[in-house]
Amino acid sequence: MKILINLFGRFDRLDTSINKWLVNNSILLLRISMGLVFLGFGILKFFIGVSPIESLATRTTTVLTLGVFAGHNAMIFVASLECVIGLCFLTGMFLRVGVWLLAVQMIGAMSPLLIYTGELFPGPMHAPTLAAQYIIKDIILIAAGMVIASTWTGAKIVARPQTMRSSLKKRIPNVYKNLKMVPD
Repeated sequence: MKILINLFGRFDRLDTSINKWLVNNSILLLRISMGLVFLGFGILKFFIGVSPIESLATRTTTVLTLGVFAGHNAMIFVASLECVIGLCFLTGMFLRVGVWLLAVQMIGAMSPLLIYTGELFPGPMHAPTLAAQYIIKDIILIAAGMVIASTWTGAKIVARPQTMRSSLKKRIPNVYKNLKMVPD
């Protein structure tokens, strides 16, 4: 039994160390990951026939821009937007602009769910097509963008280390809110 308690104690210290590392690095890694995703998928859209969502994205962009961008120009517009977002997130420069562009891009990316509902959820059970699933997963990008946006004024995650043993009895870990509004 003593060996088991010793092993649990070691694991508990490892868990606490990992948590401290995550507090210090997770938002940076999230920002870089999102930057890579947007830059990578944006670059694909510059090339005709490479992006699996090309047809749907082209039609949606044409509708949303009232025909200002149509055909391959619509894809160039979306590709450029995604690459700019990716670069903002990767470099951390103009991050506030990048997050606002992300918000605009996500409105466009999610809009086919309303514009082309019948096409994206066909059949008797209204199961989503692969394209619909591709769009629905953008909810995660929206949430990640919100986390990154919360840091653009310098906010950080604050570590309040707890042992695993002390947190096992709680349904959810304590969330400490210490918000002080700073006047302009």
